[in-house]
Amino acid sequence: MIDLRKKQRAVVDALEDIKGYDIVVYNTAALPSMFERVVIASGDSNRQVKALADNVKDKLEALGERVYGIEGAATGEWVLVDLGDIVVHIMHPTVRSFYNLEEIWGGKSIKFKKITKKVTEKKAKKLKARAKAPRRRSKR
Repeated sequence: MIDLRKKQRAVVDALEDIKGYDIVVYNTAALPSMFERVVIASGDSNRQVKALADNVKDKLEALGERVYGIEGAATGEWVLVDLGDIVVHIMHPTVRSFYNLEEIWGGKSIKFKKITKKVTEKKAKKLKARAKAPRRRSKR
């Protein structure tokens, strides 16, 4: 079982893999609920909403996490993935604006830092040297 922060990062990554957007994560630990995080994301079609839910399920199961249930996959307008301490809502933008879950869970969303690859100093020096070196012209 992975810790909560890694689990929520895995959920967000799984959503971003399938081009989910407007992803927000709410900390609900202080509220009287049975879970600690609510994740809300949007998808543009029934097929994409279902694919987003399936990807979350597959990625979390691959990490050894239990998926307690998936609701709404038959219609694909709003799919809920229950991961125990995290509940994921994936929906069409119109459904999302109608139900306005952000207002219900309210509060402040959790911010994520973008994960980027760091360039090592040695590699950075090589790139600088290559950029400064005069270019050779090919002989024709």
